[in-house]
Parts: sequence; structure tokens; C-alpha cells
Amino acid sequence: MRIMIVDDHPLVRKGLISVLSLENNIEVIGEASNNNDAIKFITDKKPDIALVDLRLGNENGLYIIDYFNKKNTECKFMILTSSANEWDFKKAQELGAQGYILKEALPEELIYAIQLVARGRKYYDPGILDEIMNESLLGELSEREQEVLMSLGEGLSNKEIAEKLFISIFTVKKHVSQVLEKLDLADRTQAALYIQSKLQKLN
Repeated sequence: MRIMIVDDHPLVRKGLISVLSLENNIEVIGEASNNNDAIKFITDKKPDIALVDLRLGNENGLYIIDYFNKKNTECKFMILTSSANEWDFKKAQELGAQGYILKEALPEELIYAIQLVARGRKYYDPGILDEIMNESLLGELSEREQEVLMSLGEGLSNKEIAEKLFISIFTVKKHVSQVLEKLDLADRTQAALYIQSKLQKLN
């Protein structure tokens, strides 16, 4: 897949290029340090994924995503930032960013996130989810809903959850919907990442 990097720090761009270049199926085809250069490059070269920092000097990288919301582009956008701010995360989600990963992530986490987004999935850093989620929210779930959430964290499908908990697939779907609503999560992938981050903190 063809990747471009948007970051105003040359050392960060070079570091990312070094990490990504080790992957056989990833090719870094360009870089930019500001919104205008990034927009021009994406328009001309049509990368598969753009890794975009939020802070580009006096500019905000979200402008790039917002710009292409109004255009017909197949480029997917991932935010790579040091900001765990809830507003930044929510705004990136609203604008359609397929990924949000913190710069403190390990290289293998970044690679995993890129591979996931390339396959049409979303990736939200467990660190940011943990920052913005209220710890008491889990207490709002019933015991069965907590079991379903744990199963989502294990990557189980609705059919597998139904078999594990001896309930119908319809009931599983109902519980999943309730879990997402109570925890204010967008989809089952976010739910899985949410519970995984909680478990990691307990280990």
C-alpha cells in the first residue's frame, strides 16, 4: 500500500519512513509539512493512506480531512499525534478519520493500525480511549452485557458469543447495541479496544 506522511517535524517524518520502509507491503511515496502541500500531494499522487499530525505549526491537520470530505477521494486518513485530547479525537471521528493513534505507540502497533485501516477497518489507540472514557461506565452494564463486552474484546463474532454464553444471536445483537449505547462507542471494534485497554491496566 502507498503511504504519505504529513508532519511538520522533519525528524518525525524520517523516523516514520525508516519504520514503515521495513514492511514489504508498505511504500512511503511522499511527505508534507503543511496543509497545502499535503492537499496537493494527495490530489496528484492519490496515496492509499495519509498519516496526518494534528499540529502542523500554526495549522490543524484536521483541515486536510475536512477538505477531502467534500471531494471524491479513496485515500484513507489516520491521525498520528501526541494529543489525547477528547475534542481532537471526537472531531477526527466526526470528519471520518479511519484511525487515531498516539505517537507514543510502539512501531508494531502503528504497523498493525495501518494494516487494519487498509482493510477497511478502523483503529483507535487504546490510550486515547482510556483517556476519554469514564472509568465508572463499566458499572452501568449488566452482568450479561459485561460478558458480551469481554467476548468482543476476545474478537468473537456474534455467533461465537451466542455459543459461548448459550444465548441466541438475536440476544447477542441486542446486548452489543446496549453496550455501545451505554459506553458511547461507535462500533464493536471500539468496544473491543476499550475493554482490552482496561484489562491491560489490570495486568
